[in-house]
Amino acid sequence: MRSSLIFVILLICKDRRSGLILTIPLCTEQTSMEELSATLDYLLGIPSEKCKARGFTVIVDGRKSQWNIVKTVVLMLQNVIPAEVSLVCVVKPDEFWDKKVTHFCFWKEKDRLGFEVILVSANKLTRYIEPCQLTDEFGGSLVYDHLDWLNKRLVFEKFTKESTSLLDELTVINENEKGSQAEKDRSSESNILPSFDPETVLQTGHELLSELQQRRFNGSEGGGGGTAWSPMDDELLAQPQVMKLLDSLREQYTKYQEVCRQRSKRSQLEEIQTKVMQVVNWLEGPGTEQLRTQWGIGDSIRASQALQQKHEEIESQHSEWFAVYVELNQQIAALLSAGDEEDLMELKGLQQQLSDVCYRQASQLEFRQNVLQSAHEFHMTAQDMSQQLDGLLGMLCADVAPADGAAIQQTLKHLEEKLKSVEGALQSLREKGQVLLDQMSTQTSFSYGKDVGIENKENIDHIHSVMEDMQLRKQRCEDMVDVRRLKMLQMVQLFKCEEDASQAVEWLGELLDALLKTHIRLGDDSQETKVLLEKHKKFVDVAQSTYDYGRQLLQATVVLCQSLRCTTRSSGDTLPRLNRVWKQFTVTSDERQHRLEMASAFHTAAEKILRESPELAELMVDVEAYEEVETVGKGLLDRLTVPVIFPDGSEQFFGSPGDMASSAESIRERMKLVEEKRFLQEEAEQRLDEEALEAGPRES
Repeated sequence: MRSSLIFVILLICKDRRSGLILTIPLCTEQTSMEELSATLDYLLGIPSEKCKARGFTVIVDGRKSQWNIVKTVVLMLQNVIPAEVSLVCVVKPDEFWDKKVTHFCFWKEKDRLGFEVILVSANKLTRYIEPCQLTDEFGGSLVYDHLDWLNKRLVFEKFTKESTSLLDELTVINENEKGSQAEKDRSSESNILPSFDPETVLQTGHELLSELQQRRFNGSEGGGGGTAWSPMDDELLAQPQVMKLLDSLREQYTKYQEVCRQRSKRSQLEEIQTKVMQVVNWLEGPGTEQLRTQWGIGDSIRASQALQQKHEEIESQHSEWFAVYVELNQQIAALLSAGDEEDLMELKGLQQQLSDVCYRQASQLEFRQNVLQSAHEFHMTAQDMSQQLDGLLGMLCADVAPADGAAIQQTLKHLEEKLKSVEGALQSLREKGQVLLDQMSTQTSFSYGKDVGIENKENIDHIHSVMEDMQLRKQRCEDMVDVRRLKMLQMVQLFKCEEDASQAVEWLGELLDALLKTHIRLGDDSQETKVLLEKHKKFVDVAQSTYDYGRQLLQATVVLCQSLRCTTRSSGDTLPRLNRVWKQFTVTSDERQHRLEMASAFHTAAEKILRESPELAELMVDVEAYEEVETVGKGLLDRLTVPVIFPDGSEQFFGSPGDMASSAESIRERMKLVEEKRFLQEEAEQRLDEEALEAGPRES
């Protein structure tokens, strides 16, 4: 068809009778009469009946064709459009056909053909048709682009076909939407997409209408300074037809969009309903069943961790459905903000149902998580306390062998700290156990209609059992701590007694050392010697009390060792050391006592002699007194040279040799004075004897 339209042109021009002009250009190539006939039928269907009634002027351009083809075309017009053809103008070539060939007279056949046929040259065609209605190839001034017209015509027909088909489809779809709900459901199940894209068809129509309006404007105004021409009737008729189709199409498309919107909303609502029921059915079905089977709290940290891991798996599965819930909730909220009144109640009902189920399930998951967390903390506290009790028990069962009292005090402090820590752990265990028991008491509200009394009773009994067991273990440890504390206090006393006993030995040794090194003087006269004797007695009394104190402490250590059953421990070398030092002190103090007593006797005798005046004869001292001073003085000097011999055979001198020499010198000085007095007394006695001898002869 398109190839035929190239050489069959329905011009937009008109003849002198206002009839349409049909131009048939023939060429040297063979022309298909069938295609030409079909093309003519198509072109004759374009004008309106009113235009057809005014008749056609047909121009057969035979300048490039043969006569027999021209004749065939003219005769064909008789069969195709006899009533519509008014005049047929055959344009002959410059070199005219053979007269014999053209002798056929068309005018004689006018009655049989039904129209007039004339042969005319191209330059004389203006006799029948105005030049402004002829194109330049026929010597006219009409501006015309047949290919452009053909393309526009094809676009118009394509638009008309597609828009008409689309209108029918949209009308059917829109009418079905007005039917019953069952018809809506059936129609919604079928494909509601039309055969053509409405947007594309509308765009094509608008572009076509714009082009037609532009051509009409250009035709009415004229362009380029050429002769003005009027659009063809088919173009003038196409504009209102296109406008009518566009209006109808827009109307039906608007309704169709509303139908699609309603169906989309209904489909979205149905999809939301389906997803909501999927979420609700899963949460109230498998989700609830998962939680229904999880009620234990475990009997250890490992068991509670296993339950927590299982709960995390359950939460992970629930999270996927909660994500769907969030998405659905957003979709429902969007529909509520832009929904119709008739959908609001249904959407709110779905939203409320979904929210109730999801929040209830989330609350149950959170409650279960809190229970497991409390159980885990309870078991951790119980295990920590058990380890503390084991450590404390290990300390109590170990043998006590402290090195000294400070170590015992440190051990006691450590025990008290351990016991205090255990007390704090027990208090924490009770608090966490009470929290868990409180949660167990509220667990029935999340029982999903199931009697959880048995499970709760087992859990509650386990919690009470753990707390009672820890209380009993703590009590046993406290009793053992009391025993250990008493024993360690006794050991403190034992160490104290041993320490004090050793101190007593040291004190006694210091007294012995002081006695030997500082108690040297014997006195320069009897009075001083008596003072030294008194001091010596007091010094001995102090040493005696120190010795007695050490003995008492050592006796106490024996009693404490027996009480502590400390068979491997005794007073050690303290008692022998105490006895040895005491014996040494006793020997030394006795020696000191004897020396002071001798010094006192010496000084008393010497002073008795030295107090007498050697000039008085009647106060003459007896010889025995002198002999006593001499004997005691020599004995004292001899004793000063003798060391103190201890029971173990060891020897020790009083003071240094210089100290002993000083004491001996003092005694010798006193003895020298006594000796001088004795000498004077002897001289006096001798003189008296001589005087008595002299007086005897005179008397006689």
